[in-house]
Amino acid sequence: MTALDLHSPASIRPASAAPAGIARRALTCSLLALGVALLAPGAAPARAQTVQLPDFADLAERLSPSVVNIRTTERTRVAGSGEGNPDVEEFFRRFGIPLPGRPDPRRGGPRNEEESTPQQRGVGSGFVLSADGFIMTNAHVVEGADEVIVTFTDKRELKAKVIGSDRRTDVAVIQVQASGLPAVKIGDANRLRVGEWVMAIGSPFGLDNTVTAGIVSAKQRDTGDYLPFIQTDVAINPGNSGGPLLNLRGEVVGINSQIYSRSGGFMGISFAIPIDEAMRVSDQLRQFGRVIRGRIGVQIAPVTKEVAESIGLGAPRGALVQSVEKDGPADKAGVEAGDIILRVDGRAVEKSGDLPRVIGGTRPGSKSSLQVFRRGNMRDLTVTVAEFEPDRSARRPAASEPGAAPQTAKSVLGLTVSDLNDAQKRDLRVRGGVRVDAVEGPAARAGVREGDVILSVDNTEVADSKQFSSIVAKVERSRAVSVLVRRGEWVNYLVIRPNR
Repeated sequence: MTALDLHSPASIRPASAAPAGIARRALTCSLLALGVALLAPGAAPARAQTVQLPDFADLAERLSPSVVNIRTTERTRVAGSGEGNPDVEEFFRRFGIPLPGRPDPRRGGPRNEEESTPQQRGVGSGFVLSADGFIMTNAHVVEGADEVIVTFTDKRELKAKVIGSDRRTDVAVIQVQASGLPAVKIGDANRLRVGEWVMAIGSPFGLDNTVTAGIVSAKQRDTGDYLPFIQTDVAINPGNSGGPLLNLRGEVVGINSQIYSRSGGFMGISFAIPIDEAMRVSDQLRQFGRVIRGRIGVQIAPVTKEVAESIGLGAPRGALVQSVEKDGPADKAGVEAGDIILRVDGRAVEKSGDLPRVIGGTRPGSKSSLQVFRRGNMRDLTVTVAEFEPDRSARRPAASEPGAAPQTAKSVLGLTVSDLNDAQKRDLRVRGGVRVDAVEGPAARAGVREGDVILSVDNTEVADSKQFSSIVAKVERSRAVSVLVRRGEWVNYLVIRPNR
């Protein structure tokens, strides 16, 4: 590529030569304009269109003082000599890869006679939330750190205290003892448009105050339980984590958090946490030191287009309840496995990822109304939201327990089924259903397996093998049949096509 030096001696002209130069350029432009007009006889005069690319220079100069470099250390014993690369270390730790050649004292790694000394653990970025020293970053940047050091653009280094961090949203708030800091302006992520220009400032590979820019590639990317990420093509690399994503008004609209990469470096896809979600988390971290979330005790899955059509729901929407925690809030409210939750307090659940966000943002102890779709009908239920805690898993039912001798029935769907005994029903917490003893043909192609429990067929609840045979006998071979299947601790809809 050839570079044109606009400041070379040949391009410099004395002031007295300017009028002649201007005249020559004006004549040239007139001739060019005449040529364009002659090429398009009878056409309307062409209107010049100017495409102006954004200039990020003023934004970078004004906002860089609000962005900080974050360096973390941990006390550990290191066998052998040599220093590691903190940027590479951050990448390995971010993706859970053990550091090659490094002992881990927490796992009983080898020790030597050296005293325990601070070792640099990783680098990241952050930005000033308030003038009194509160700074936002990613939770994974400060996780496990014994010491957090913040470096400002004026080269000041201050130790920071971790106020709180939330791994589920990857948001953390730290604080330094300082005043009069240049705080960022918080924007509205909901106003972002796909294709809009955005800018990032951070410390990729420890290179402080690096500015990169690009556009919003997509919104509402479901890559986490509680976050619909902003996807961009802004260059983000290890060390950018926790830095701000800014719009052209100089407002923070996201926190750069993740990249999609097969090499460990930038590959054109990066993800940012929407700032409105992050601010809700940071407010709780500053007030309580932790995040308080609601829960109702269900495991959910998406509703596919095929399932939605086969059960009469129409468009694929809502969250399919795959299992209900015993004696949990949803169980007490009457929610059943196989229900599809469509609304919470009047708010539509368009996709399964919406449910944990809506419930998670609901105050524990409050009552919420649920609209569920169950076997072709809508039902309204009221649930008392509990505070989030680790989900308990149900005991997997035994394959065979004492009880009455099973009755078998073979169906035209390619299923051989038998009745459940009382013990199996108690373990599964179901009123009825049939166990699949053998599977072939259409059912096998649909994904039904031996050992599955069929709870309903075409929105009709199955009590036993006799009723199952009666329902299947009326099935039209020319159309798809929906079956609600229990497999282990989960339920799901499968669509069987008898004529294939």
